[in-house]
Amino acid sequence: MVQTKKDMPSHVVSTGAQRYECHIERGILARIADFLPAKAGKVFVVTTQDVWNLHGSAMRFPHELVIFPGGEPNKRLSRLEAMADEMLAKGADRSSVIVAFGGGIVGDVGGFLAAVFMRGIPVIQAPTTLLAQVDAAIGGKTGVNLVGGKNLVGAFHQPLAVLIDPSVLTTLPEREYRSGLFEVVKYGIISSPALFKLLAERPEDVLRMETETVDFIVSESVRIKAEVVSADEKEGGLRRILNYGHTLGHALEAETSYSRLLHGEAVGYGMNAAAFLAERLGVLAPADAAEMRRVTGLYGPWPAVSDLRPEALAAHTLKDKKTIQGTTHFVLAEGVGTVRVVSGIAASDVVAAAAAAL
Repeated sequence: MVQTKKDMPSHVVSTGAQRYECHIERGILARIADFLPAKAGKVFVVTTQDVWNLHGSAMRFPHELVIFPGGEPNKRLSRLEAMADEMLAKGADRSSVIVAFGGGIVGDVGGFLAAVFMRGIPVIQAPTTLLAQVDAAIGGKTGVNLVGGKNLVGAFHQPLAVLIDPSVLTTLPEREYRSGLFEVVKYGIISSPALFKLLAERPEDVLRMETETVDFIVSESVRIKAEVVSADEKEGGLRRILNYGHTLGHALEAETSYSRLLHGEAVGYGMNAAAFLAERLGVLAPADAAEMRRVTGLYGPWPAVSDLRPEALAAHTLKDKKTIQGTTHFVLAEGVGTVRVVSGIAASDVVAAAAAAL
């Protein structure tokens, strides 16, 4: 049975300075106006042309449109400056509000634009990809890339609300949907045996976007993300577990100039590397490591990366945001639902894990 609006869940993010809700509701994009501040000035919808063509009719309120060209290569400070100039030319001021309407990249860029425009204006996150709905839109992490690495310039800027409409996922290309599923697998591994069990036992329902299945995997992932962010807004401790699979994943993205892999695909490789590394270090039982790799593999395929050098990927980890004073930190699983942060891992082990993942 399809859940009604009344039955659909919302999950609260409560930080020291702000409280907001992540609403999960089919059709909610038509109600964005309900979540705007009472005294909002001009509203700027930051989106990509493809998302606008598919879903722009849901924006049923007065707004200005700011088109972002999309893609990791455009996620740069120069593009952010151009968008800020465009907003200014269209009459933006400190009472303006941004609606970040699109995938994870749009959420990162739109959120960062809101964080820095006139020293900060409100943003509503309206994610349209699975990866953005379950991860990127929640928690206030915003930013752009440098040549040397992903999201190395950014800010924490919590949204007014996160509005998640699972029905828009049916318009995603299959590859984009599968990319988001790797982040869902991550949530199962780090915190939810029930979610991992569903992903392991019902891949057909997941891949064909059966309604109740999609609503569950979205809601469970959002619940975990909201609880972790509420406990640790700025990644001082617990929030680091959300980086499971991301250390090698970000390295893969940087080594391929953000042009070959979608983010979730890179995380999929990174999770396989993390499982290998945990097994190699005696943190994870071999059977559990094999099952994690099997379940991750159910949601492939991945673009081939066997031509990359493991040593180059290991070198990229030293530039990761999670590397402090030359020490790389990895999130490693002890079992499904339990992970811990491990530091001081030998470079040879990182190279071996990268080689195994490729």
